[in-house]
Amino acid sequence: MARRNVIIIGSAGRDFHNFNVFFRKNKRYNVVAFTGSQQIPGISGKKYPPGLSGELYPEGIPIYAEEELPRLIRELNVDDCVFAYSDVSYQHVMHIGAIVNAAGATYMMLGPKDTMLKSNRPVIAVCAVRTGSGKSQTSRRIIELLKKKGVKVIAVRHPMPYGELIKQRVQRLAQLSDLKKHNCTIEEIEEYEPHLVQGTIVYAGADYLAILKAAEKDPEGCDVIVWDGGNNDFPFFQPDLMIVVADPHRAGHEVSYYPGEVNLRMADVAVINKVDSAAPENVRKVRESIATVNPNATMIEAASVIQIDDPNLVKGKRVLVIEDGPTLTHGGMAYGAGTIAARQGGAAEIVDPRPYAVESIAEAFTKYPGIGPVLPAIGYSTRQLQHLETTINRVDCDTVLVATPIDLSRIIDIRKPHTRVSYELQEVGTPNLEDILSEFGRAHNLPRGSKNDRCQSATCSYHSSRPGKIRQ
Repeated sequence: MARRNVIIIGSAGRDFHNFNVFFRKNKRYNVVAFTGSQQIPGISGKKYPPGLSGELYPEGIPIYAEEELPRLIRELNVDDCVFAYSDVSYQHVMHIGAIVNAAGATYMMLGPKDTMLKSNRPVIAVCAVRTGSGKSQTSRRIIELLKKKGVKVIAVRHPMPYGELIKQRVQRLAQLSDLKKHNCTIEEIEEYEPHLVQGTIVYAGADYLAILKAAEKDPEGCDVIVWDGGNNDFPFFQPDLMIVVADPHRAGHEVSYYPGEVNLRMADVAVINKVDSAAPENVRKVRESIATVNPNATMIEAASVIQIDDPNLVKGKRVLVIEDGPTLTHGGMAYGAGTIAARQGGAAEIVDPRPYAVESIAEAFTKYPGIGPVLPAIGYSTRQLQHLETTINRVDCDTVLVATPIDLSRIIDIRKPHTRVSYELQEVGTPNLEDILSEFGRAHNLPRGSKNDRCQSATCSYHSSRPGKIRQ
């Protein structure tokens, strides 16, 4: 039987994983190309290297721009196109599907059964319905609670392999100096640094078969793997506990974006975050949405508690707000925690950076016109970092308020008074994450810390009425 020619439509993450676990040794298919979306600049023109592509692909696999898809399908005689990236609207998913079908090819989407890896350690997956929902702060809160019980936790992060893929096959980060060692971009540092500051070892890279084996055998020990999901993708590892974060600032998106709704329907626990800053009506809408699509999920409400390191630099000042980049770009938010902090902190004005933006930063504002008068921290390359630094220092403002998860001044030269915003998850009422994790620990014979470590919440239905939801 002739092998079917395949293009994997991706964005340097899920696409590579799907190839590695489903296509790399599969003689029924012949992957002729990857395409890269506009989410990540600089992907097209590269090659998935022979050192990762396996013996069926000794020359590696070329990566093209997604815009070339119709031509590629025709010229490469493509039978199947596999959609393999995330945080996109259903309209976008089927827009790509229409392009594929119109060119004559079959449109495919691989699911969890074909792409999830089984670990020999318990896995807690933390995912979201949209980028910027607060998944990272939820992951940190879960890891904090587990460590208090004496559990050895390894965090495995959803991939962001934007550099040399062979060198990034398996990345282990245990201290801040490892960020430089692995030539991490701002987007990577934003995800890794908070874990490292917390004292948590992080694994990431390009080959999650190898990453999983390495994490399970980490020299410092591993009782539990926390899958720290990204870009609202579903996990690469089969979870024993699936926790999904929803954002009431974007009520309705939990059932209109891919694969956010997949995550929500798979969730054991749904965390409705930002209830302290979202409109009560939107919180109610998200609660009703969860109850409709996944009535068995335990719902937890949480606040995203915001703090400013030096409030005196904000009150009464003209402030430039720098927000987490992905939240504003493909996350679709007009603002983030920095804007909320500036308003709560009494800023006299939030200064619009758009008139001062240069080159790739100006291009980002054009590409994502929904961004408000704030500056996205974009830094996929040295060039973008330079443009970000130049833009910041050109803005006519009194203070720079940095609301990225990292100390941005450690990476670029901010020549103005500046202070940072931090935001942490704080559950509201019961049930809470400690209740859930106590039951999870008992189910998997994990260290319990205090002998009284047990779920005390009368309203926690997670273990009492949901047989099988704690997977053993």
